[in-house]
Amino acid sequence: MDFAAARTKMVDNQIRTTDVTSHEILRAFLTVPRELFVPDERRTLAYIDEDIPLGNGRYLMEPSPLAKLIQLAAIQPQDVVLDVGCGTGYSSVILAHLAGSVVALESDEALASRATDLIGQLGGLSCAVAKGPLNRGYAADAPYDVIVFQGAVEEVPPVFFDQLRDRGRLVVVEGHGLSALAKLYTKEDGIVSNRFAFNCGVKPLPSFEREKAFVF
Repeated sequence: MDFAAARTKMVDNQIRTTDVTSHEILRAFLTVPRELFVPDERRTLAYIDEDIPLGNGRYLMEPSPLAKLIQLAAIQPQDVVLDVGCGTGYSSVILAHLAGSVVALESDEALASRATDLIGQLGGLSCAVAKGPLNRGYAADAPYDVIVFQGAVEEVPPVFFDQLRDRGRLVVVEGHGLSALAKLYTKEDGIVSNRFAFNCGVKPLPSFEREKAFVF
């Protein structure tokens, strides 16, 4: 299979057509070999416009929503980015082409190990994998200019806003299925606000379920 041709078609037919206009983002998606980050038996499916199973209930996000979320974050070359739920590291490598440095947070041991290997193989990237619970963020390298979530959550734990630098941006999909919403959170003078960006149905990240309230 001609993966380079498939990569170009992905960018032209899936990403450009959904209002992603940043040349830097398009270049990153054209550069990073997505086929390396999926299980071997699914490599021929690496460039389809669907979420791809990585195992253990985790997924590689579909290219179009991933690109739109990254564009929403307005990443600058000097930014420090936290990539929550990096999986095998594809999103983190894309982000590393745009930012100053990336912390790729992953809780699954097998996925974290695979991400570490792949990031090392590609080389020349300011990107490091951190292992730990996804819902706690990664305080060791905080504060972050940008925080990105690689899957939908029911709610964003407050700890992430503590780890967000003032004037930082957090992009996330909140909700379930086709009713989920992509949101941009910003922090100004310690005050966090958010706005709706677009409808976005992606697979959920584990451990971000809202606590069940007791009802009498």
